[in-house]
Amino acid sequence: MGMSVTISAARAQDAENILKLQYLCYQGEAALHGDYTIEPLTQTLDDLRADLEGGQCFVARLGDEVVASVRGRIDASGTARIGKLMVHPRMRRHGLGGRLLDAIESHFAQDPAARRFQLLTSGRGDGDMRLYRSRGYAPVRASADGSRLDLVELEKPAAAGTFVASA
Repeated sequence: MGMSVTISAARAQDAENILKLQYLCYQGEAALHGDYTIEPLTQTLDDLRADLEGGQCFVARLGDEVVASVRGRIDASGTARIGKLMVHPRMRRHGLGGRLLDAIESHFAQDPAARRFQLLTSGRGDGDMRLYRSRGYAPVRASADGSRLDLVELEKPAAAGTFVASA
């Protein structure tokens, strides 16, 4: 009998494992764009710890191993900015990305300040776009960050279509 994956809030001691997962998961994105200087690959452990302290992070665990993660924060305008949704390559196509997105949306939906959910994704990632569109996100603008990345900003109202996470 195999272990089940659980979703929970990240702990401070998860930072190093999240950073290792991030480095692994963003290799493909860097290769796709021909740019290995993207922020997920250059972020330091101290920067990641600051992200975790200043926002919300959920992880998916298979036993004790962190196999997926997402983080975000609500800004002064009421925008819940969701980022760095990542799933270990061997765990992809099992619904973990959707479960983590549901978890962080549910968390932010409880905050009366949250007016909208917003995220950035690569315009080249068909699977990512399918996931976000299936959760009610719509493109609001395309942008370039000065590198070779083609980013798409997606958004949806916080009250519309928020899914309830299941552990």
